[in-house]
Amino acid sequence: MKKKLYLANSYGFSRQTKILLPEFIKIFQDLNVEVYEPFERTKHLINNTNYWAYELAKQNLKDLRSSDCIFAIVNGNPPDEGVMIELGIAIALKKKIFLFRDDFRTCSDSDQYPLNLMLFIGLPKENWSKNYFENLEDIKSPKKNFVNWVKSK
Repeated sequence: MKKKLYLANSYGFSRQTKILLPEFIKIFQDLNVEVYEPFERTKHLINNTNYWAYELAKQNLKDLRSSDCIFAIVNGNPPDEGVMIELGIAIALKKKIFLFRDDFRTCSDSDQYPLNLMLFIGLPKENWSKNYFENLEDIKSPKKNFVNWVKSK
């Protein structure tokens, strides 16, 4: 059975970075993972009703609940607040968490950890960096946890 991945990202807000989404999605699909990409899955809701923001958020929550993991692109300083809320929900739901950051700017008060320290409650205590990626090639690496997680039952 295919694993389901919620791809939390802010790329849908930019014409330039939106071109990166297909690269991520192709990697996941090549690994036989079903991708829930929130911008694509909710575009039909935007301005469709007076309550479209509520309906959009409700759909994203439904997708997060039915996913097996969240793969969050956490670029920015600070990272996108919507992505951070999705991560908070995923942590509360005890979803498997993977983080991607190729932004070289510091966004933490710690030299040891690259992001807000509260995110680390959702990562493995030991070897958390195996769930943290800084380039696309690392996602496919067996030295990291993503490929191993996909292949696990």
